[in-house]
Amino acid sequence: MRLAALGVFLAGLAFAQNGPRILYSKTFPGSVPPYVAITVQPGGAATYVESKDDDPEMFQLESDAASAIFDLAAKLDHFKRPLESGLKVANLGAKTYRWEDGAEVHECKFNYSVDENARALQDWFEKITESERAYLELDRVSKHDRLGVHQAMLQIVSLWEQKRLVATPQMLPLLDRVAKNEAFINMARERAAYVAAAIRAKAKSE
Repeated sequence: MRLAALGVFLAGLAFAQNGPRILYSKTFPGSVPPYVAITVQPGGAATYVESKDDDPEMFQLESDAASAIFDLAAKLDHFKRPLESGLKVANLGAKTYRWEDGAEVHECKFNYSVDENARALQDWFEKITESERAYLELDRVSKHDRLGVHQAMLQIVSLWEQKRLVATPQMLPLLDRVAKNEAFINMARERAAYVAAAIRAKAKSE
């Protein structure tokens, strides 16, 4: 578990422990990953797992991302109403939205929804999934597969340029390490430095 991320997460958890949280899960055998579960609190403290038996990855979402997720949940009546379209479509994965706020709990399951707010919320969780997987892959290859760092950085650059990279503060220490490590090829180091600089510039402008 990343100590810096854990410290940020625990701080957010202590602040919001009695407040609401949104839980999301998706089960889709044969896809990558076949299972994912994410929780988000109003301040942005969040968790991510790809197995019910794993310890969660803890990280901090940007405040605007957390606000957007909670705004969409409110537009969806905190999942009090059905979201399934009922249309005959392919299996797109069994998805669950769950709202918890003390004794108040609402849950909604669906395969496909035509509700624009439900689809927008789904896209946020897809962004989180893509970002966490990209981060974890870069962390893995930077320790065990130096040649794989370049490919991992290509994925992170792609997510950034498509505006799909979230929870970016957690990535800065790792990107900095990659950028400064001469054991990695120059293209990988340059891309790590590029994304790190872009993240800092964006944060400074907000």
